[in-house]
Amino acid sequence: MKLGVLAEKDDNRVAIVPSVAKKIADLGASVLIENGAGNQAGFSDDQYDSATKCSRAELLTQADVLVSISPVDDESLPSIAKDKLLIAEFKPFFYQDVAEKLKSKGLQAISMDMIPRTTLAQSMDVLSSMAAIAGYKSVLAAANKLPRYFPMMITAAGSIKPATVLVLGAGVAGLQAIATAKRLGAQVEAFDTRSAAKEEVLSLGAKFVEVAGAKEDTGAGGYAVEQDEDFIKRQREEVQKRAMKADIIITTAQVRGRKAPILVPASTVEKMKEGSVIVDLAASTGGNCELTVDQETTQHHGVWIIGNSDLAADMPEDASTLYANNLLNFLKLIIKDGDLHLDFENEIVQSAYITH
Repeated sequence: MKLGVLAEKDDNRVAIVPSVAKKIADLGASVLIENGAGNQAGFSDDQYDSATKCSRAELLTQADVLVSISPVDDESLPSIAKDKLLIAEFKPFFYQDVAEKLKSKGLQAISMDMIPRTTLAQSMDVLSSMAAIAGYKSVLAAANKLPRYFPMMITAAGSIKPATVLVLGAGVAGLQAIATAKRLGAQVEAFDTRSAAKEEVLSLGAKFVEVAGAKEDTGAGGYAVEQDEDFIKRQREEVQKRAMKADIIITTAQVRGRKAPILVPASTVEKMKEGSVIVDLAASTGGNCELTVDQETTQHHGVWIIGNSDLAADMPEDASTLYANNLLNFLKLIIKDGDLHLDFENEIVQSAYITH
């Protein structure tokens, strides 16, 4: 079996790093990699000594399995023979026609973002790996814009109060944001609709903001659950009260397959301190801030709003390494003695395979 690693079109990451390419070869598969695929992540072609370097055209025609982070572009699809397997993040909950499009071309597809977020599949969970990096980078992005210190500073010229950070959503990204902001010396508050998040937030030294009456679903895979209008109203009132005092707000709440809930309306932004910063990690699904523009940094009433759901790509070396390790652990399920074996009795394979 030949496994081909495609270069990303608009992403500095690469799906397979050199150390993982060697481990895939040890599974009995031949690894092909597109020329220069790892350059932007800090991995030169020379480092892929266990893989065969080739052009994109050669890769598309020769590989039995094609792996990438973003889906293969439409221009490349006609070059791929029927029954080949594509592995990427297809996001079928948001792009609901993607499975039918691939099936119409006779292609198979596994979507890494559809791997169940369970203990058994934890080592393959690319969403959590990338969310952790995004949470970390969100705090650094906010610190770069904030015109104030994060930690309390006592100097001969006077004392500086610590920054106040409000994190909305205490999933993987939110918890990493909390931990990073605390390490930088900020005072941190966090909100989540899941009562189970309270213990995790408190363990990181942050204050947990509670709004009673939230709906919960332990099977939501770390995503938020859509709430009723009464709860949303009370939630916004509490967020606004906290936001008026905050220097930084980091939002991470997403509802799978739906537009992200608005947690910070324009009226709240207009009551925030000038120079404050909002980092919206839900920007790609509509944003938790009403004024967020995806992939742009804007300013409203003196408040910076950073709309970026792809902050993990800003740390391409480690992000690529983690993604590759997740992918390797999944490949171990479907490569046996160098051949492809898709076991649809396996819950993880069944969940991730989107072209049934």
